[in-house]
Amino acid sequence: MKAIVLAAGRGERMRPLTDRTPKPLLPVAGKPLIGYHLESLARAGIRDVVINLSWLGDRIRVALGDGSQYGVRIAYSDEGPVALETGGGVFKALPLLGNDAFLVISGDIWTDYPLANLQLAPGDIAHFVLAPNPNFHLQGDFGLSEGRVRDAVVPRYTYANIGLFRPEFFAGSQAGRFALAPLMFNWIRQGRVSGELYEGRWHNIGTQAQLAELESLLSPYNAASCPS
Repeated sequence: MKAIVLAAGRGERMRPLTDRTPKPLLPVAGKPLIGYHLESLARAGIRDVVINLSWLGDRIRVALGDGSQYGVRIAYSDEGPVALETGGGVFKALPLLGNDAFLVISGDIWTDYPLANLQLAPGDIAHFVLAPNPNFHLQGDFGLSEGRVRDAVVPRYTYANIGLFRPEFFAGSQAGRFALAPLMFNWIRQGRVSGELYEGRWHNIGTQAQLAELESLLSPYNAASCPS
C-alpha cells in the first residue's frame, strides 16, 4: 500500500509561524509534525509515501529528502504556487499512487491511530476514520451506522483526516482545484463507504494554541522514551 500526506496548505491560522516554515515542518517535541506521520507509516509497513507540495514546498523537500531518515521512500507531487485543495491535490498525485487503494492522511493532525489496522472491503470505494467531535467542530461531519458512513444519521462524528481510497473514487474528476468533501458525500450516498470511530488520541493542529497543547502532551512522552 502507498500513502499520501497532504502538506500543501498555507496554514493561515498559524501565522506568523508559517510565514517562513510550512506547517508540516513546525517542530513538536523535538521533531517536525510530519515526522510523526512518516514514522507511523513506516511502523505500519507503508514505505512508499507521496507528499504534495505548494507553500514553501522546497523547504519540505530539503528537510525530508528521500525519506530514508524515517524509513520510507518519498515522492513529491508539486502543485506550484497555488495549492489544489484536498481533492485536486490527491487527484494530481494519482499517477504516483498506483492502481491499488491508498491511504490519505492530512499533515496537520497528530494521532496514535494504528495505521496498519486500515482495511477496505472489496465492494467499497473508501474507508473513513472518524473521531469524537472536538469542541471547535461540535456539529461533526458524518454519521456512522453498523460500520457504514452515512449522511443523514445521528450522532455525527468528525472526519479524522485519515482514510483509504481507491483511485476510482476520483472517476470523472478533472485536473484543477477542488475539495474532497463533495466526492465524499457522493460516494457515501451511494453506500460505498465504510467507516470506524477512533476514540484514542487525535489532535487537529490548526492554531498556535493547538500546537502548544500537543507540545505539552508529547514533550514528557518523548523525554521518557529517550535512553538515559
